[in-house]
Amino acid sequence: GGPFMLSVKGSSRVERHDVLVGEVWFASGQSNMDMRMRGNTNQPIFGSNEAILHANNKRIRLFTAERQYSEEPMADAVGEWFPATPAAVKEFSAVGWFFAEKIEKLVDVPVGIISSAWGGSNVESWIDADTLTAYEHLTFREATAGEPERRTPSLMYNGMLHPFLGYGIRGVIWYQGESNRSRPEEYLELFPAMVDSWRRQWGIGDFPFYYVQIAPKDWDDGNSAFLREAQLMAMSAMTNAGMAVSLDIGECDQIHPAEKHTVADRLAYWALAQDYGFDAVGFSGPVYREMETTADGKAVLRFDHAPRGLTSFGQDLAGFEIAGADRVFHPAQAAIAKREVTVTVWSEDVLEPVAVRYAFEDCPPATLFNTEGLPASSFRTDNWPD
Repeated sequence: GGPFMLSVKGSSRVERHDVLVGEVWFASGQSNMDMRMRGNTNQPIFGSNEAILHANNKRIRLFTAERQYSEEPMADAVGEWFPATPAAVKEFSAVGWFFAEKIEKLVDVPVGIISSAWGGSNVESWIDADTLTAYEHLTFREATAGEPERRTPSLMYNGMLHPFLGYGIRGVIWYQGESNRSRPEEYLELFPAMVDSWRRQWGIGDFPFYYVQIAPKDWDDGNSAFLREAQLMAMSAMTNAGMAVSLDIGECDQIHPAEKHTVADRLAYWALAQDYGFDAVGFSGPVYREMETTADGKAVLRFDHAPRGLTSFGQDLAGFEIAGADRVFHPAQAAIAKREVTVTVWSEDVLEPVAVRYAFEDCPPATLFNTEGLPASSFRTDNWPD
């Protein structure tokens, strides 16, 4: 429909500022969504200075929810609507701003964007208590003295999500997962449950939900590729959802990659293609579909979301491993077929391949893309325990 009025509801603690907007998007998650355009100490945002300089836009309004948590669902958010100015954008979510700016420009509609995020939060903290009763078989991380709120089930939901239920949003963009990296199986259960519960409680249908796969980083514990796999698999478990891959723009020594503009662009591609009729734009990187083996001991992989094929942009394909029935993985060679949307993988150490993995470690190189320039996620063809 046409433009409508949006205001923060219900509380004298909130300074009301009605905003005439055409689309409202809700941006949530943890620190990579919460990271402001100004950057953090010793953690910059690529292009932020120029973006802030040119940020005057009367058709974009920004709302940042102040941090609050509660044992019970809260009715009110605390914050204020601001027009997009350099000063306001400097203090706003970088991913949220770049996303809103792209939607406003290309769709030619006023945009309001609400940022409600808290660094270090885990997925269960964003799920209401009633929904979590179905997951009593899971052992959630207990709160500690240094981080009691963002690690506690339902507290982010109560304070940072519940006050916004019922707003006429267009959709949600989400960036979270690092705090759940040691429990990928649980994440695969909880994340789709969170999305389903938000949609059910919002009461406005199955609105679009686009999220970012966590970026590569060297961790001291475990292999975060399993969490990236859970996020990839979650996309198939949900309707009207899509994932932006960031495998090629991570920083191995940094949890907050500086390349936020590219992340926002990839979220926007999903929205533009799926919700705004931009049918010509690519929106997903290649997604592994199936594998077959050949008589000469090679594995051939096929992919979806690569309508004009695959590319490595001139670099050697790297990050592939192959295993036989002994389940021992060996570094593998890989090549893109010239006239098919396939990758052939082989190793002299594996004569009868059974499984292939790609980029399945904490901070791997990203070398596999579709011709739209979007990267493939980490993936594996097996389901063997680590």
